[in-house]
Amino acid sequence: MIHPHIADALKVPDLIRLTDGMVLLRFESMKIYSALGAVRDLLDRGVVRPGQTLIDSSSGIYAHALALACHRYGMHCHIVASTTVDATTLAQLEVLGATVEQVKPSENLKLDQQLRVRRVREILADHPDVHWMRQYHDDIHYLGYREIADAVAAELADTLAGRPLTVVGGVGSGASTGGLVTHLRRTDPSVRLVGVQPFGSVTFGSQDHHDPEAIIAGIGSSIVFDNVRHHLYDALHWMDFVHALSGAVALLREHAVFAGLSTGAGYLAATDAARRDPDRLHLVIGADTGHRYVERVFARHAEALDLATLAPVDVSSPEEMTMPWSTMAWNRAACPAHWKEQAA
Repeated sequence: MIHPHIADALKVPDLIRLTDGMVLLRFESMKIYSALGAVRDLLDRGVVRPGQTLIDSSSGIYAHALALACHRYGMHCHIVASTTVDATTLAQLEVLGATVEQVKPSENLKLDQQLRVRRVREILADHPDVHWMRQYHDDIHYLGYREIADAVAAELADTLAGRPLTVVGGVGSGASTGGLVTHLRRTDPSVRLVGVQPFGSVTFGSQDHHDPEAIIAGIGSSIVFDNVRHHLYDALHWMDFVHALSGAVALLREHAVFAGLSTGAGYLAATDAARRDPDRLHLVIGADTGHRYVERVFARHAEALDLATLAPVDVSSPEEMTMPWSTMAWNRAACPAHWKEQAA
């Protein structure tokens, strides 16, 4: 296939068998699906027009995906970025034509995210023609995952051969694992979803647990994400940075897969899920590559723990969770009403 644009090529994932009961769905950048689908829908419905400026806050991965979507569809892109955006991503954004501004350094991630959203609102007040993509809140970002869900279902048909499927991956904004499973369940409601969260994230109630390495990029948040559909998740894993690092290093060492920190966390969670339920096929979401984690993760590979020695603590409620790794059955429950009030 000859792709009309690089974004159409980069979004296509690879399926890699890790074990008999585990397959990796490896993306160059999973959020390209989300950004392309959202921008295309906005244009088709006339909500935005070619040449208009799209804006959002991002720590890196979505910024790159949105910049590619804007390049693909002839839009302007403005990113209010975290100070943690790596130099490689920042350079790509600028060359792609996106304008980037970074908020001042903050003492914690919650303040950083709040400052970025505040700056977006200031820009919108001064420039009402700019369209805010709201990756953390707008369900439009679920749309792009229908295509990948259909492709995955078709590719896995022979591998499954009657085996039930479990998807394992970072919760993030909710439009990645949630979006994929929403579409997979259209044809198979039995598909299970295991979400992964870092300690310190408000999304599934771990905000009172402090991880000195901070929130794992891409799978947790210190502010409420409105497009997380809690009722899609069957089980949750919370883990600290060192456990996620260990999973990423093990994935590279054992399977030669160079993937991001959220993929490492998902791989570790999937090893536990596969031990508990060996009759199911576990599909691990590899949302991005490991390039932006070289210094923070892979250069520290000597610190990685042996996965064979690790096991989570089973808890019956988020209040019982304990570091460094906990898990519980979520059973597709709704988000407790008081959580958003507490996180506000």
